[in-house]
Amino acid sequence: MARTLQESKDVLAERAERQMGDHFGDSKLTTRQKLALTCRIAFDGGHDSGLAGQISARGQEQGTYYTQRLGLGFDEITEDNLLLVDEDLQVLEGEGMPNPANRFHTWIYRARKDVNCIIHTHPLHVAALAMLEVPLVVSQMDTTPLYDDCAFLKDWPGVSVGNEEGEIISAALGDKRAILLAHHGQLVTGATVEEACTLAMLIERAARLQLLAMSAGIVQPLDPVLAREAHDWTSRDRRNKANFAYYARKALRNHPDCVTGEVEL
Repeated sequence: MARTLQESKDVLAERAERQMGDHFGDSKLTTRQKLALTCRIAFDGGHDSGLAGQISARGQEQGTYYTQRLGLGFDEITEDNLLLVDEDLQVLEGEGMPNPANRFHTWIYRARKDVNCIIHTHPLHVAALAMLEVPLVVSQMDTTPLYDDCAFLKDWPGVSVGNEEGEIISAALGDKRAILLAHHGQLVTGATVEEACTLAMLIERAARLQLLAMSAGIVQPLDPVLAREAHDWTSRDRRNKANFAYYARKALRNHPDCVTGEVEL
C-alpha cells in the first residue's frame, strides 16, 4: 500500500536526492578520459564545426590545463593525444600545438576559481541564434539548468586569439555557467567535466528549441519561481554524473577508440 502520496514535494525531493547519492557515485575515469569522451559526445551532439572550438579542464598543477591538439577534430580526440599546457599555451605534455584561441580559457580560469572545465563550440543552432543577436531564452523544462544562468555578449570582439578577447569574454560571462556569444557560438563552464558536458548538450538543444518556437509564434516565459526551482534541482552534481555516464556509454559504442583499456561507468 502506498505510503508517500501525502508527503510534501520537499520531502520527496530530499529522499530522491539521497537515493541519487546512493546510486550515482563518483566516476573512476581520469580527467583525460572524461575530456576525450566529452569531445566524442559533443561531436555526436551536433557541436562539430571542423576544427573550431576548444575543450579544456584544469590540470593537477596550478596554472595548467588539458586541451585538444590543433588540427584534430572532436571525433579524433583520444585520451592519449590530449595536451597539457600552461597559461601561456606552452605545451608541457604531448605533441603538437593547442588552438591559439585557448587563450581566453586562461582568462576564465583566472577569474573563476569554481570553474574546472570549459567547453567552447560553434554548434549549428547556437550559431544560428547568435546571428540574430538575441539572448538565449529558456522556456522548456529540460533546459532549465540554463535558466538565468546564460549570459549574452552582443558585441562580437573578433577572433579570440588576443588577451583583449579573453578579458571581454570572461567579464561578460561573470558568475554564470554559460554564455551565448553573438556572431560566434557558445561557451559553458563546470565545476566538473560532467557538469560542463551536460550544459554543452543542453545549450544546443535550447537554441534549437528557441529557433523552432520563434518560427511558430512568441516564446512564452516560465514562472520565475518554478524555473529557479527546476534550475537548482536539475543542476545537482549526481544528475550531471548520471547524464554524463549515459552520454559516455553512447559515445563508447560509436567511438571505442577514444579511451584506452577498460572503462567503468
